[in-house]
Amino acid sequence: MNTSLISPQTIELVSLLTGQKLRKEDITPPVLFLGGLVTVLLGVIYADGTVDAEEMQRLRATLTELIPANNSLRQLVMAMVKGVRDQQVYKKLTELLALTSCFSEEEKLLLISFGYKMSAADGTLDKREKEYLKIIANRLGIDARFLGVLEASFSNQAINDTDALAEVHSLLDPAQFQSLDSLLVRAASHIIGHLPAKPKQQKNQKHSVSSYQELKKFQEYRQQLDAVCGKLYLTLLDGSERNVLSPNLTEEVTKISRKLQSQRFRVAVVGEFSKGKSTLLNALLGEEIQPVRDIPCSGTVTVLKYGPQQRVICKYKDGSEEEISPEQYKDKASISEEAALGSFGDEIVNSEIKEIIFEHPNLELCRNGVEIIDSPGLNEQAERTLVTEQVLKTTDAVIFLTHAQNALTEKERELLLYLKKELNPGKNDEGVKSIFVLVNFADLLRREESRKQVKQRVETIVKSQNLMAGENRIHFISAQSALEAILDGTENEYVKSFQYFTKSLEQFLTVERGAVALEQSAAGIKQIINTGCDELSQYREMLQGKLTLSQGDQQKIFELMAEASGRDVKIRLLAEELMEQSADKVIESWNEWLEGLGERLMAKSHRWTSQHGHIMSRDKLTKDYADKFVRDITKEIDDWGNQKVESILKQNMGVLDSQIGEDIYAIRQQFQQFDQQLSTSLVAQFNNLATAGSLGGIGSSGSGIASSIGEIEDGGFFGGLGIGAAVGAALLFFTGLGFIGVILGGLAAGAGGGLGLSFLDGDAVKAQIKEKVCELGFEKFGESAESIFEKVQQRIIAVFADRADANSDVMSKAISLWENLLEQQENRDRQNQAECEAEKVRLADKRRELEQVQNQIETILNQSAR
Repeated sequence: MNTSLISPQTIELVSLLTGQKLRKEDITPPVLFLGGLVTVLLGVIYADGTVDAEEMQRLRATLTELIPANNSLRQLVMAMVKGVRDQQVYKKLTELLALTSCFSEEEKLLLISFGYKMSAADGTLDKREKEYLKIIANRLGIDARFLGVLEASFSNQAINDTDALAEVHSLLDPAQFQSLDSLLVRAASHIIGHLPAKPKQQKNQKHSVSSYQELKKFQEYRQQLDAVCGKLYLTLLDGSERNVLSPNLTEEVTKISRKLQSQRFRVAVVGEFSKGKSTLLNALLGEEIQPVRDIPCSGTVTVLKYGPQQRVICKYKDGSEEEISPEQYKDKASISEEAALGSFGDEIVNSEIKEIIFEHPNLELCRNGVEIIDSPGLNEQAERTLVTEQVLKTTDAVIFLTHAQNALTEKERELLLYLKKELNPGKNDEGVKSIFVLVNFADLLRREESRKQVKQRVETIVKSQNLMAGENRIHFISAQSALEAILDGTENEYVKSFQYFTKSLEQFLTVERGAVALEQSAAGIKQIINTGCDELSQYREMLQGKLTLSQGDQQKIFELMAEASGRDVKIRLLAEELMEQSADKVIESWNEWLEGLGERLMAKSHRWTSQHGHIMSRDKLTKDYADKFVRDITKEIDDWGNQKVESILKQNMGVLDSQIGEDIYAIRQQFQQFDQQLSTSLVAQFNNLATAGSLGGIGSSGSGIASSIGEIEDGGFFGGLGIGAAVGAALLFFTGLGFIGVILGGLAAGAGGGLGLSFLDGDAVKAQIKEKVCELGFEKFGESAESIFEKVQQRIIAVFADRADANSDVMSKAISLWENLLEQQENRDRQNQAECEAEKVRLADKRRELEQVQNQIETILNQSAR
């Protein structure tokens, strides 16, 4: 629900219906949803022209089920019922559309579902009521197939369109609404409970290279764990609404649930041009999706993923997106032949496309939770390499292609070393577990002796440079032969070798990535359960009279809460001060670094080489030098950022971390004093919540499971500042042919004419071209220096803001534990002996529920470990 779309007319309408003068901030998702719900339900009630007491009773019962007792919304919604009825809003489509203008597809479907439930409450769906609902649904843009599912569900009829039923289940999944409000979660759970079970998806074996049983099992375990989160959420929510459990528990469960739902394995396919990357992708997918040509054609990042229907979404750099046809996709996923053959950097630089998403229902690998990233080729052009660098940050596995007849060339070895550095930062002495090397075109090695020689060569190179770790990381395949056999439904040796590779990839993803992610999520859930059990025990002690907060204790807690809030403010002010100090020091360092940059780049240019000559291929020679200039200046600024900037940040961040550490230690001491005085378990609750938070919120920057694991393993803000990529992006046009013409034209004029340059000494010509490339490149760098440094400053701000936000979260958790303790005491003070005894029984039931969830988690983990 996008509440930013709320119009003044909507505010005025809701104010009219409730009889209150409301502001925009008063119009929350529950208020809007209830306004729409009351309107639709009253519309159904009045559709047949008669209203009886039983129908109004059903309306009140529905609203009572959704709104917790003592919630202020109850009074508001009763006013809405009167307002909608008096104003006859249910007859005015424009006003209903105003109420639902910021609703998502899921929320509109949920709304209309309650209409069908109300209509069918008396055992039949009245014709006039159905017609009313169809008119409303049509105006809301709800798919007619979904209406058929709802009508059949609430009238106990068979549903033939199982695909539509599956989509309705997905849209009304309660987890979809957790970010809005618990009211909508309850509403969705209520409707889902009236639908037939979600149909199991039928496998399409026609184009499947593997059944991916291990991936299927992992997805089942992930979904089971998320279902446990849903059950735990409702249990904790009930405890929170009774002021027995702290609300932070439901927030932490929601974080873990969102993470589980968004987790996907991301596999990137990289390599130089002409190694069969597109054919490999088609073989993995079992369908000819990727365009295959004899020239470099990957001009942008393409993400291949599962979707209920085939569609292509083009996302642009300005944030907009559009759905395009598969034919348009093949054009947009490619660069022009002229650009590819001529290395026109301008076409990619000027492209407005950020990435292309290709969804398909029958891609077996993608159906099982894997997203395949078709990245622009490495080492084809500087600009495409820079795009690929960004792709690597969230990948779980990288497939590197080489050609069997020229396996692992010197340039490819350099690329593998580069991949190792990117995927294993700071671990030069360790091989990378996530790289798979595929030696493609193995069918061209006709002799057994040739195959042995190539295999020995590849294994020797990999071992000597410690490039990879793990078993079954090198595979000999023929993507084309495997693809042809897959499409024909036949099997040959290349299909078998390809299946052996996919099995190895599957094993890595599920065991070395997926199992770790599941364990982390499960550990977070357990910490939440432990905190909940401690809070329940704490309240039971109060009910038994073993734990009582005196007036002095309560006053002290209020003071400690205020102190924690003050600590948060103090840390934010300190973070801002240290951020400004860091920025000043970085500016000074930047100016020092700039002073000798030109000389350093010129010195590095002496080592530039190219396979192209100075007479017939001057443009390609110059292009090579321009690419090397971009590479060198990118490395220069990355070295400065990762050494100088990082050193400055670490020093000031150390001051901030020290103060945060002191504050957290002080809070633990305060909790410990109460624990010793009153026999509470506040320190344990605090520690459990902190641990659950670190496990539940992992990987927020990417959907790949690797990003979840990596953020914990790397354990810092500083790795990979990536500002060198900003420099490269700013200089991409410098490598285009138009700019190269400027360089050659200037040199020819200086030589007294175009022919003169051809007859100069080769080394002299190359030296002149290098000098001119450095001169003009450095000039262009200077023009974009301000925007580059702005990125550095943004990174500095983000580092300190992230740490301050993390501290705020800790302080919030501490305050919530104090608040919960006070609320428990307040509850106890209001209850008589009989109420206390009844509450003890409820606590025991609640604890059993939490223990049952704990047991379910253990069962899931034990099953996944088999």
